[in-house]
Amino acid sequence: MNYGIMMFATDYAVHPAKLAKEAEDRGFESLWFPEHTHIPASRESTPPGGGELPEQYWHTHDLFVALAAAATATKNLKIATGICLIIERDAITTAKEVATLDALSNGRFIFGIGGGWNAEEMANHGTDFKKRWKIMRERILAMKEIWTEDEPEFHGEFVNFDKLWSWPKPVQKPHPPILLGGDGARTFDRIVDYCDGWLPIVLPNMDLDKKIKDLKDQAEESGRDPEKVSISAIIPAGLVNDDMVDKVKDSDVERVVLGVAPDNESVVIQSLDKLLKYL
Repeated sequence: MNYGIMMFATDYAVHPAKLAKEAEDRGFESLWFPEHTHIPASRESTPPGGGELPEQYWHTHDLFVALAAAATATKNLKIATGICLIIERDAITTAKEVATLDALSNGRFIFGIGGGWNAEEMANHGTDFKKRWKIMRERILAMKEIWTEDEPEFHGEFVNFDKLWSWPKPVQKPHPPILLGGDGARTFDRIVDYCDGWLPIVLPNMDLDKKIKDLKDQAEESGRDPEKVSISAIIPAGLVNDDMVDKVKDSDVERVVLGVAPDNESVVIQSLDKLLKYL
């Protein structure tokens, strides 16, 4: 079983490079950072967990810059987006960032993606909340073309470009693994269609075993090898305990990602030490 760490990389928390080095030194397999470019000061969207939105959401470093810092400070630690809001990003630019990070880290990148929840944030990027899933699908398909073809082109409703040149290509072939976050009615449809695996946030009342079986069954029915559909399960900070970790590690998952609250260096290192018992 692999164990990863997930933390909002914020301007008031431990430096991403320091966190990565400490995580690698302790034997954690991967480090995951979420993404928000900003949070609109006036909004109606409700946070996933309800209640007031924590300040970590609008204090995050740029996702790929933070991961690059983490990559340069380590040798074996996998670096991952958990999640990247591709619905707020240009496909050509993001394809370049993903490929560059995978190349510079020598193939250590995992690409977690999601559709997001903050409609106002997306609107600032020109994304219609109701069309976000169609937009994400096209952007991912276009990025796959850029990663795998010497002269890619793509012509869709939301992404459209003629033949272009773009290097570097990712070290991992055909591209870094793409894991879709979420637990909606069509999540598994999207995974089977254009992703390599699932990245759920596990809550106490979730029947994870049943959901994983449903996903694998759907993959097989669609002609995909269910054993090649990977699952990395996130336990949010505040919910990491023996029962939750046992629940996840006893399921058919590739890795357990343990949430850590963003804080100063000494506090976060103490948190990492407390999680060592799960390795």
